[in-house]
Amino acid sequence: MANTPHTITVEGLTRRFGDFTAVDHVDFTVEQGSMTGFVGGNGAGKTTTMRMIMGVLSITEGQVLWGERPITVADQRTIGYMPEERGLYPKQKVLDQLIYLGQLKGLTRTAARESVMTLLERLNLAERANDPVEALSLGNQQRVQIAAALMIEPSALILDEPFSGLDPEAVDSMADLLREHTARGVPVLFSSHQLDLVDRLCDQLVILAGGRVRGSGSPAELRGGAPRRHRLVAVRDAGWVRDIPGLAAVDVDGPTAIIDLPSDSREERHRLLGEVLAEGLRRGGVEELSPIIPPLSEVYREVTA
Repeated sequence: MANTPHTITVEGLTRRFGDFTAVDHVDFTVEQGSMTGFVGGNGAGKTTTMRMIMGVLSITEGQVLWGERPITVADQRTIGYMPEERGLYPKQKVLDQLIYLGQLKGLTRTAARESVMTLLERLNLAERANDPVEALSLGNQQRVQIAAALMIEPSALILDEPFSGLDPEAVDSMADLLREHTARGVPVLFSSHQLDLVDRLCDQLVILAGGRVRGSGSPAELRGGAPRRHRLVAVRDAGWVRDIPGLAAVDVDGPTAIIDLPSDSREERHRLLGEVLAEGLRRGGVEELSPIIPPLSEVYREVTA
């Protein structure tokens, strides 16, 4: 039976090691059925925060809520956790090891075996089930660790760099598995240095630097809402964009122009785009008029600068 999902809320979470503050009053929420990306450089505090959520590391200040109440050890046991340090026994067979880990989580041997074999099939590892872990590539060892986190039908998922070392096919398989969990209400928090992947998968992002939250929200919110810059490719020279009132021509190079819509009004921005399109058509045609979406890496650099 699947464990019941709950929202995870981190309030004022702080961890000090002597005089060093690794995590400094961090606040965020991982909603049921949502995928939240935890982004930050090495030493930002991501792993320390995850360890505190899971009870692996004690909390100096603050608390972790499970729904509306403080999280308990019993709650933490229902969470699928993938730690930074992979805890696999290299000489033990994949299947035997996963069944053992499932039993530690409270599954019967039969239930553990059934769950493990289903996951190994999904992760294209079924034919390696009786191989020792040390015989697998690092990417395949990563898949085994992922199976260990998912096998208990978790109430939540806390995954530290789950996509590290995976090839594109394995990334897609893993992403599909995570989406299946969020579809049944499971909150998912995972850290990653792959910003393009976080951007593609996540409903919410939490950006950490120096142990503090420097930005949070949906990818669109972190980008500042609707894009203001657009690329225009006209059939003829686009220098005429400089003459449209209320429009800023950032760059014009022959038929290509980068334009900025400085107004905060959605209606005004739409009006300006309509005027650009109409004028471009009048002057010979328009091949492209498209928004410029800043990459997440650019947003990351801005909020952590």
